[in-house]
Amino acid sequence: MRENYNDHLKSIVSNLPEGPGCYQYLDAQNKVIYVGKAKNLKRRVSSYFNKNQGSSKTAILVRKIKDIKYIVVKSDEDALLLENNLIKRYKPRYNVLLKDDKTYPSICISNEYFPRIYKTRKIVKNGSVYFGPYSHVQTMNSLLELIKKSYNIRTCNLNLTPENIASGKFKVCLKYHIKRCDAPCVGYINIAEYQKNISNIKQILNGNTNEVCKELKEQMNECAEKMEFEKAEALKKKLIDLESYIAKSEVVSRYIHNVDTFNIEEDEDNKTVFINYLHVNNGAINQAFTFEYTKKLDETKEELLSLGIVEMRERYHSTSREIIVPFQLDLPLQNITITIPQRGEKKTLLDLSKLNVKQYRADRQKKQDKLNPEQKQTRILKELQGLLGLDKLPMRIECFDNSNTNGTNAVAGCVVFIHGKPSKSDYRKYIIKTVEGPDDYGSMQEVVLRKYSRAIIEKKPLPDLIITDGGKGQMSSVKETLTELGIDIPVAGLAKDSRHKTSELLFGDPIQTIGTKQGTAVFNLLTRIQDEVHRFAITFHKEKRSKSQIQSELDNIKGIGEKTKKALLKKLQSKKRIQEASLNTLQDIVGKNKGEIIYKYFHKE
Repeated sequence: MRENYNDHLKSIVSNLPEGPGCYQYLDAQNKVIYVGKAKNLKRRVSSYFNKNQGSSKTAILVRKIKDIKYIVVKSDEDALLLENNLIKRYKPRYNVLLKDDKTYPSICISNEYFPRIYKTRKIVKNGSVYFGPYSHVQTMNSLLELIKKSYNIRTCNLNLTPENIASGKFKVCLKYHIKRCDAPCVGYINIAEYQKNISNIKQILNGNTNEVCKELKEQMNECAEKMEFEKAEALKKKLIDLESYIAKSEVVSRYIHNVDTFNIEEDEDNKTVFINYLHVNNGAINQAFTFEYTKKLDETKEELLSLGIVEMRERYHSTSREIIVPFQLDLPLQNITITIPQRGEKKTLLDLSKLNVKQYRADRQKKQDKLNPEQKQTRILKELQGLLGLDKLPMRIECFDNSNTNGTNAVAGCVVFIHGKPSKSDYRKYIIKTVEGPDDYGSMQEVVLRKYSRAIIEKKPLPDLIITDGGKGQMSSVKETLTELGIDIPVAGLAKDSRHKTSELLFGDPIQTIGTKQGTAVFNLLTRIQDEVHRFAITFHKEKRSKSQIQSELDNIKGIGEKTKKALLKKLQSKKRIQEASLNTLQDIVGKNKGEIIYKYFHKE
């Protein structure tokens, strides 16, 4: 059966024209599974059926192709636009699709005799004019607030036809009395003046604020010359409100007019890309949108950005003749200038688009992390794996630290993090037995040898990564011990700065500093591990030192032996508590006679 399909496909491919067009791949159910465009249909489609496929995903697609359809067009631009329409129509499985989980609101100017202006998520093709959609809802609300303050557009749902108004069917409402509406329902404002306001509002929504400001100034001056100071004051207020809005929304020179700006950023998993679109009129951004594509066939950033540009320009009905992008694109759009700015105000605009796309990616990641904390930990560990070049994900990390006072009461601690979280049941404390004096390297070797030789004998899990709370010396000590044991575990070190703060990550052979940016998720995890092992070792050292001091104090009391000391330490744990304990408490622990001896020793007065 497959051979018949191959013959069928070969027959189609051999007869394809060598010109621009779109091709569609269909599966056994005659369903479109992929749509593509090509400058040369025959050459492009033939490349899919080469023996050596560049991608495993492409090979899977090819195995599912059972039929091919194609449409010939006149130009590359037509092929690009047709591809976009076919993808939206068929939503093929192996094409990247615009991920748009929510319908963003738009501003509607209704198709009525006296139009209304309101926000909506529903587009109705009844002659109404829509501006948007607005992904940044605050921008849309600011525009609506500006319109409400500057123009008294009606908000009621009355059927204001000329006949209904002339018949006296309506009465003015509260909004007229509080000067929020000019009462077109009773003819207090004529249709010409009302439509002039609507025209100005359309100019503002299109970003052509300069023209509106110029017209308001002219009207204000005319009213002042005619001694109509009340009207002039109202116009002045409109002008101030509009200029205030412009000042907030203007990000580049007003000379940048009717320009589309696009930027792109890949996700860490290299499976998703985010594209930001900004439309600028007179230096003000009046459209802003960020969306994402999930890769299907290892598409390049250039291919995805080209697809996004066509998608967004069609969605927003853009007529801009200039497109600003971060790198060169083969974008066959006629009468369009592609700009790749290196400096100046257009570069500032491109950087702003980059900032928006990075913020969108960060916000999206935060939402995902809240919904799936386990996924967040895996992502952080993958980042650490990539940073150190580890063969496997460091699911189990063990970290060591020593603590002593001038070599006395020397101890060590080991903390264990599994899947990025502390596993306190696996924490271990060690009293240094074979090392004398303040020898951190020797102490570290003793502890590592004791822990992992026992783990090998008892067949307990070994860590995927060992971290030492120290520099190159401690790392080398651990590596030597692991070599003696015949086990290969990656070893990293965490060094601190003069303020005792985690400052750098050490790794490799020879040992080198690995660049880790402070404040990142990986850096925060490493800092947490280091702080935890330091706390654990220090606490154990303080406990041992305190018990040692108590034991030496109790040694001075005649008639108190080792068994009595252990009973007191187990129950009261500190010298202060023993000193402050009542006679009854001490007698309950060690008996009547010994309790009295101890009590009298600490209360000689």
